[in-house]
Amino acid sequence: MSLTPLSRRTVIVLAAAAALLPGLAAAQAKPKVAAIYTVPFEQQWVSRIHKALKAAEARGEIEYKASENVANADYERVMREYANGGSGFIVGEAFGIEAAARKVAKDFPKVSFLMGSSGKPQAPNFSVFDNYIQDPAYLSGMVAGGMTKSHKIGMVGGFPIPEVNRLMNAFMAGAKEVNPKVEFTVSFINSWFDPPKAKEAAFAMIDKGADVMYAERFGVSDAAKERKVLAIGNVIDTQDKYPDTVVASALWHMEPTIDRALKLVKDGKFTAEDYGHYSMMKHKGSSLAPLGTFEKKVPAEIVAKVRAKEKAILDGSFTVKVDDSQPKSGTK
Repeated sequence: MSLTPLSRRTVIVLAAAAALLPGLAAAQAKPKVAAIYTVPFEQQWVSRIHKALKAAEARGEIEYKASENVANADYERVMREYANGGSGFIVGEAFGIEAAARKVAKDFPKVSFLMGSSGKPQAPNFSVFDNYIQDPAYLSGMVAGGMTKSHKIGMVGGFPIPEVNRLMNAFMAGAKEVNPKVEFTVSFINSWFDPPKAKEAAFAMIDKGADVMYAERFGVSDAAKERKVLAIGNVIDTQDKYPDTVVASALWHMEPTIDRALKLVKDGKFTAEDYGHYSMMKHKGSSLAPLGTFEKKVPAEIVAKVRAKEKAILDGSFTVKVDDSQPKSGTK
């Protein structure tokens, strides 16, 4: 049976459409996203990334897999397994395994990588981010400076690296603005997740008169609660667990960073860039947590100063200094 000109055209159109279908399906498929963390999901820093990716998964935008507690020695292997397994977008932390992570990115140029790093982006596919939440850290320092009665603040950090140092220095500057008499005791536990060690370090500071603790690590707020002193949180809000202890917290919101990266991945426009500034307050990447249970306990004049400074940060009339140097005990 011969085909009429019309039916021949129809067959040609249908054949062309069929040829296009695989490409259309690929364009519509959900990106496969993998995340690799060296600590548990509940650890402050990692929890914020995990939360943002889980939100995208809940919206039906991505397929998401994640590995926690991956040792540095295994990190490169896990990265390669995800890349070979079809993950088109890999998120993680390059601290401690910087060279290995960048080597994997070079070996998989079609995979997009977004890694926590103090280093620079690496063309064409290795982007970096960092927790530039010094804005709310400064504000939380103002609260701490206004709440201490002994004028002694204890600070327990993980490692003295830029990501920790800049937040501690901003906190100290905020405290000094409202209370020039304040003295700081600073120590590092050289671990990202060791609550018992952080707790012991905090006890030592409280025993020497600190009545406000900067809880950069888990464990510090537990010590503050036991000794009935106050604490300032970092990265996440734990006031619901410590309603009589945690006064305020500098919060990190990873959604602006993750959502921008995902859009570029979906559009096929992901390139190597520095996402650090998307963690700043002006991009809604960070904020000061509500005072909540301490709303009526923080002096009104301190609250007024904090709100005025918050407004100045957002309108650009005040910029919190980024100081990555290691903070020292004393009256800085």
